Amino acid sequence: MKNLLVTRENAILTITINRPEKLNALNHETLTELLQVITEAIADKAVGAIIITGSGDKAFVAGADISELAKTDAISGLRFAEFGQHVMNVIENTHKPVIAAVNGFALGGGCELAMACHLRLASDNARFGQPEIKLGVIPGFGGTQRLTRLVGKGRAMEMNLLGEMIDAHRAESIGLVNQVVPKDELLPAAEAMAKKLAQSAPVAMAMIIDSINHGAECALSEALAYEAKAFAVCCATEDKNEGTAAFLEKRPARFNGS
Repeated sequence: MKNLLVTRENAILTITINRPEKLNALNHETLTELLQVITEAIADKAVGAIIITGSGDKAFVAGADISELAKTDAISGLRFAEFGQHVMNVIENTHKPVIAAVNGFALGGGCELAMACHLRLASDNARFGQPEIKLGVIPGFGGTQRLTRLVGKGRAMEMNLLGEMIDAHRAESIGLVNQVVPKDELLPAAEAMAKKLAQSAPVAMAMIIDSINHGAECALSEALAYEAKAFAVCCATEDKNEGTAAFLEKRPARFNGS
């Protein structure tokens, strides 16, 4: 990979956006590499959880690559937005939990990438924002939609219309971030969370991700019916048998994803 560093330790896959000279900005090539790695991780039974972070201590991802954006017209802009949205959708709908370990700036496409992940940890020096309006455009990778679903219409309007950054603690207070940790503790905290997730029941995690994502897009009655069916799927697994037996026998469960 030209723009990514990819490592795996036990069941945890770590993807590092590695364009520090560009503050890890997302260009088409980087998005293509990210899509490839995520797709391979989905198919790899040895991967139980995924961490996405940025190289260096200045930025997670500072946004889309402005040098590419400057060359777009209506047609190429549509294609770029649709491709970026596809990559974010694949991440969001991945059945393996994806953690964004946000170090430094998460602006524009970086904020959108973090929002596509299932969980977000931020260093205390992290900054979030959708500043696209200052470039005369709008977010194109889901920033008007996922932000609204995470923090509500009013705050999403504020962040998108003003284009101003908010700090990590503000992001946590409005629900954009799950947890804020000191800068030096960010990756260890993400790895500890990923380790817990990788030891959980894979089918149940997949059903949780599916149920939450599906339910966010439909009426409560439909969402509850979907949840009941997902619960039924879990009840037919060996992991359910193992989990309930382990509880009754007062021992740790050993899930295998079947």
